[in-house]
Amino acid sequence: MGQIQSIEELIGLILRRRWLIIGLTLLGMAASVIYAKSRPDVFETAAVIQIQSPAVTEAPDGTAPVASGAAQVLQTIEQRLTTRENLIAMIDRHGLFADLPGVSIDTKILMLRQAVTFQAVDSAAGQTFGQTRSISAILIYAKLGNADLAARVANDFAQGILDQSAAGQRERADQNVTFFKEEEARIWKDITALESEIASYKNANPDALPTLRDTRRDELAGFDDDLRQVDQDRVALAGQRAVIEQKQTLRETDRRQLDEIAAKTDVLNAQIAAITARRAAIQTALAATPEVERVLNGYDRRLTQLQDQYDVVTQRMAESQTTQRLAERQQAERFTLLERAIIPEHPLGNGGKKIAAAGSLVSLLGALILAFLLDLAKPVVRTAAQMQRQLGLLPVVCIPEMREPKGRMGNAALRLIDDPARPIFGLPRFAVIAVVTTLLLIGTASMIGG
Repeated sequence: MGQIQSIEELIGLILRRRWLIIGLTLLGMAASVIYAKSRPDVFETAAVIQIQSPAVTEAPDGTAPVASGAAQVLQTIEQRLTTRENLIAMIDRHGLFADLPGVSIDTKILMLRQAVTFQAVDSAAGQTFGQTRSISAILIYAKLGNADLAARVANDFAQGILDQSAAGQRERADQNVTFFKEEEARIWKDITALESEIASYKNANPDALPTLRDTRRDELAGFDDDLRQVDQDRVALAGQRAVIEQKQTLRETDRRQLDEIAAKTDVLNAQIAAITARRAAIQTALAATPEVERVLNGYDRRLTQLQDQYDVVTQRMAESQTTQRLAERQQAERFTLLERAIIPEHPLGNGGKKIAAAGSLVSLLGALILAFLLDLAKPVVRTAAQMQRQLGLLPVVCIPEMREPKGRMGNAALRLIDDPARPIFGLPRFAVIAVVTTLLLIGTASMIGG
């Protein structure tokens, strides 16, 4: 720090440059006060919208409560109200920022968006896990330089929320009912088509149906018994025919008996052929049964999925119809204007105290830095400590600067200013200077607040 290496030397620097420091500090204070006073006033007001709970709070099945969608509705309405077209219409309707003719429309839109704030108040009932956010009120804040315009803008946005919520609630209910009706018809059509396809497939494979597997196996066992019985009958007829044919002379009765045996044998052969063919057909059907069962299981899974979807859609459609009826009777969740925005009587604090205090502090620090730079630009040995530090010589005698006193008061003032080591009221001089500076800053801030 050059010549300044102790508190006493710093105090000496302040005393030497006191008029420069005081002048620059007062000039900075005055400039800060003037700037703080020149800032325009800002007025803020708010409109309050209450969200009334629906009259019916249970679902159609009487088990699950109907979830509140006020948070999603508010978000949607806020996005619609703050679009570029709506904000331009509001600026033209209320003549906002008419005192700023040189500002572009994009800048005015940005200023209006920053001036309006939507704040949701959470419901006192709280929010359970898995449910949407529940809110009980909406605050619309408007912050502008004109009190009347602030109230008009807040009320305009509040009315926009009321209008869009009332119109949108019935529209959303109608759209939900229409959508679920279409879904119900579509799924029912898919179910009907799938059932027809299943019936056609079953008609195309009647013998290979899984439900007839045990019956077909019993038929195969019966066919085996029939084949054994027919074969035994045919063997018996063959034995009778052999006995008759062994006779040397065949009588007429023997010939008639051989003809009967031949006829019975042909009947037995026909029965064997029919049983064998039917048995082969049943075996083929049983071999195809696993594939038919796999296809039918796939049909059943698809049909079960469609039926589950149909049940869900039917339940949702019933809920939507209940919501639609509540909207028609105005018993659903609705927005009501609880409090209109009033014209504020007093402006908000525009930060004048902070600006004045910061400006005064910056002026003081700037004055101190300038005094230090001026002292650094012209280094002079002023104290015995500085001489000993710079030259290594200890002065024997220090001759102070002599000034002509102007009386007792002048002499006391001279000693008070020029003697850095002399305390003030028994306190260190730098502490007294700090206290006086702080009081001066506080007084300036109080003037700004007044």
